[in-house]
Amino acid sequence: MQNFKTDPLVTTEWLAEHLHSPDLRVIDGSYYLPGEGLDPGEEFNLHHIPGAVFFDIDDIADADSDLPHMLPSPQKFSSRVRKLGLGDGLRFVVYDQKGVWSSPRVWWTFRYFGHEDIAVLDGGLPKWMDEGRSVESGPASPGERHFTARMNSFMVRDKDQMKSNLSSAREQVVDARPAGRFSGRDPEPREGLRSGHIPGSINLPYDALMNSESRTLRKPDELRQGFEAAGVAFNRPVVTSCGSGITAAILSLGLKMAGHKDVALYDGSWAEWGLPGDTPIESEA
Repeated sequence: MQNFKTDPLVTTEWLAEHLHSPDLRVIDGSYYLPGEGLDPGEEFNLHHIPGAVFFDIDDIADADSDLPHMLPSPQKFSSRVRKLGLGDGLRFVVYDQKGVWSSPRVWWTFRYFGHEDIAVLDGGLPKWMDEGRSVESGPASPGERHFTARMNSFMVRDKDQMKSNLSSAREQVVDARPAGRFSGRDPEPREGLRSGHIPGSINLPYDALMNSESRTLRKPDELRQGFEAAGVAFNRPVVTSCGSGITAAILSLGLKMAGHKDVALYDGSWAEWGLPGDTPIESEA
């Protein structure tokens, strides 16, 4: 049986073979940007992998924050996932409706709350359906399971920690946004944000980790080569960032697949850093 803690990516073939294992649960962790005009919950009801439950990234979040889908409290997380039938002692496979896009955010969130037995489905629902594999429609109706949340604060960074890192430069900051937004030449999709990037950060758009046609992740050695070519040193800690903490998790997954041992994620990302205020930015515009 594949060890998700060390090998957190599964193929559609693997999932098809193990789909009905009693200790396995499947999660649809889809998310769409506001401008895309799609509701991931409605899309889940139209078609999902048999037995899957829907993890609502915007709902299982800190409702008191003005920032999008910030990490919830351990109490809220436990309550929500318990109702999804996602409990202690089970193994999870998470996918999304785009390929590999928002599913790594769910993978990272479960690991932050202490559940390491979770993997991402390589290629997601598109690959599953392209291969003619079965899907279901309608809402899920899981039974409750107990979930114990144990937060791992080493996996997340906040704005104050990111500001301190500007002077210490202890951690490399890698930004998953497209090059135009990182440089400041292209505007941010969220209104009210400045353009540019965190001073000293490295740009590696999340698309660079993908095989473009299949929407699957590149092989571990190719991932490592890509990170190193962008300027990432594997003997120094990394913090990943993006627009709002979604695609940063793709970089986190890619770094783990490539063998990096010390990776955190800036939860507020540019949705927080780019707000008007005292956070310095660099721009090439």
